[in-house]
Amino acid sequence: MPTEILMALGTFRFSVDTAGYEDLRRTAEQRWAAQERVRKGPALQHMGPGEESIELRGIIYPHYRGGAGQVSAMRALSAQGVPQMLVDGRGMVHGWWVIERVEEGQSSLFADGVPRRQEFSLVLRRYHDAVTGAAP
Repeated sequence: MPTEILMALGTFRFSVDTAGYEDLRRTAEQRWAAQERVRKGPALQHMGPGEESIELRGIIYPHYRGGAGQVSAMRALSAQGVPQMLVDGRGMVHGWWVIERVEEGQSSLFADGVPRRQEFSLVLRRYHDAVTGAAP
């Protein structure tokens, strides 16, 4: 039976059966510059998009499927320092993103220290090319 993909970040796949996130929070800002005026409030001018970030939080049960190396794979992808294409399970392309932070928590350990439960948080930031605004 095929695995349902929630989202793909580069080569890493978030799925219901493996590293599935339970919570997605997306923040998108717009930049506005204020121009002071005499005897009036400041005029605002839209300067374009600002920072955009996504935080994914989830739980992995390594003994169920996918194994204990999934968070390590997230860290390895982050350490490459290369923007990754983000595509959701519906096929919507969200553009290029970088991994800013990977957090991990382990609990319910086996006698050898292998966790039965891993909590993770992944913070992504949208990548824009400095000159064209396009992807790498």
